[in-house]
Amino acid sequence: MRTNLTKIQRCPGCGNFLIMAAIKAALKELNIPKHKVVVLSGIGCASKMPQYIDSYGCETLHGRSLPFATGVKMANPDLTVIAYGGDGDGYGIGLWHFLSACRRDINLTYIVANNENYGLTTGQASPTTPLHVKTKSTPAGNEIQPFDPVALAKSAGCQFSFTHQDKDIAGLTKLIVDAIQYQGFSHIDVDQQCPSRRKW
Repeated sequence: MRTNLTKIQRCPGCGNFLIMAAIKAALKELNIPKHKVVVLSGIGCASKMPQYIDSYGCETLHGRSLPFATGVKMANPDLTVIAYGGDGDGYGIGLWHFLSACRRDINLTYIVANNENYGLTTGQASPTTPLHVKTKSTPAGNEIQPFDPVALAKSAGCQFSFTHQDKDIAGLTKLIVDAIQYQGFSHIDVDQQCPSRRKW
């Protein structure tokens, strides 16, 4: 964590804490100097990640971390670029950017904290919310079929796309190491705890 931050703006028990630990462990294992790492995010609960990792970073627009990440990687291919976001951010408003990144296969890593809802804005249904689940925006139950992000990524041409649990920090760390080392676009969909909103 950056030394000048005194408060983490996340709910107690949030899976983003675990994912952050895995990202930091992966960067340490790979021994990448902090001035060679850029972490970018969109908007949402996950968007604070660039503040908590000691590297270059930027919180971008909602759903737009991947275009920013693509620009950074094209401007300086020697940088390790990690885009980070949530399912609402990346699979909702940012879906076309996600599919385009899968097709372009630019060498960067995209990690999505998938808590199956828009947690920051009080728990509305996202593109991955299960059927019949009651949320703030679907009080009678979600009637829209959720999609499988990994299947969607692979159908768009992504060769490195996996789902992993946030609770398995060792396994997630290894997967992030493999993703960063992969020469192309890598996508990790993390099944993320959300104790404040995800009650199913």
